[in-house]
Amino acid sequence: MIIQPKTRGFICTTAHPEGCGKQVQAQINYVKQQPAVSGPKNVLVVGASTGYGLASRIVSAFGAKANTIGVYFDKAAEGARTATAGWYNSAAFEAAAAQEGLKSYSIVGDAFSDEIKNKTIDLIKTELGKVDLIVYSVASPRRVHPKTGEVFSSVIKPLHSTYTNKTVNFHTGEVTEATIEPATEDELRQTIAVMGGEDWKMWIDALKAADALTEDATTVAYSYIGPEITHAVYHDGTIGAAKNDLQQTADVLHEQLQQTGGRAYISVNKALVTQSSSAIPVVPLYISALYKVMKEAGTHEGCIEQMYRLFSERLYIQGEIPVDDKRQIRIDDLEMRPEIQEAVSKTWEALATENVYELTDLEGYRNEFFGLFGFNVEGIDYEADVDPNVEITNLK
Repeated sequence: MIIQPKTRGFICTTAHPEGCGKQVQAQINYVKQQPAVSGPKNVLVVGASTGYGLASRIVSAFGAKANTIGVYFDKAAEGARTATAGWYNSAAFEAAAAQEGLKSYSIVGDAFSDEIKNKTIDLIKTELGKVDLIVYSVASPRRVHPKTGEVFSSVIKPLHSTYTNKTVNFHTGEVTEATIEPATEDELRQTIAVMGGEDWKMWIDALKAADALTEDATTVAYSYIGPEITHAVYHDGTIGAAKNDLQQTADVLHEQLQQTGGRAYISVNKALVTQSSSAIPVVPLYISALYKVMKEAGTHEGCIEQMYRLFSERLYIQGEIPVDDKRQIRIDDLEMRPEIQEAVSKTWEALATENVYELTDLEGYRNEFFGLFGFNVEGIDYEADVDPNVEITNLK
């Protein structure tokens, strides 16, 4: 079939297998061109098919030559429907890993469920013995609690008061104002249940109980803080409250793992175009302004550059890992440089529909958004007939 992008708001409902594959290969090529990472040997990535999770798996496999297991919730092609982008990404990863002689496995299912946890632990015990790095990179709007069966849904809202700021329709370039009403107490509770640290801790507890962790195991989860511009809807909103819960979980896990020489961290990463960030009002416009400033400064990074730097300059260095006063690893350091934020703030004040393409890299944002689904990738013929049915090798 000929596969073209079909969008519904901030979601693309189609994905292109060749485009996704080429993007994955580009990330692999980047890592292989860098100095090797001296670090993990057996890695579990929970949320491994897109964004920072996928990049973490690529750095582990092709930078550190580690064996990897990726857990993710994606769907194969069916009838006239293409597979999800994460499915095509993972198929490309597994094929490339096999070519390099790397041991890798994929488990597709609900990472929040006991069933998938148990299935993953069985695979670890059978194929790897134990894991020494667990990356937790789950981004989901919904969670079914494995013990109670309660269904939680997350919301992206401010707390306490109504929030109004500029936003952009990145498809049309129209800059408008978005107004978001504050979350209720129950919406806050549910958002923390979905995006907080409970499930991360359940994974580590289950792995530890099954003796599937090495004594010096490291675990890391990902977060974002960002600038004042986005704080009301992000850092100081429902998501920020969930991320605070994630940090508290990191501290509890760190204390537990340290007893045998292990450790747990939150890595605060840079703002990037992801399916999740595209859904947050204000954020796409901020990212578009940020991209222009950082590209002009020569400091722009994508997911793969960020994760390579996390592994090679933070997690796996000799000596103490540099952290902030909350014990967080700050890979957003280039984004948060005062001169960068000052330039973005100056741009923000002037932004309007008439000048959005001049003052920001909205075109770059849009290209990256479609790139998440394998579109707008250089060298791909999107008028050519392509088979949407792609198998994932080593799918368990």
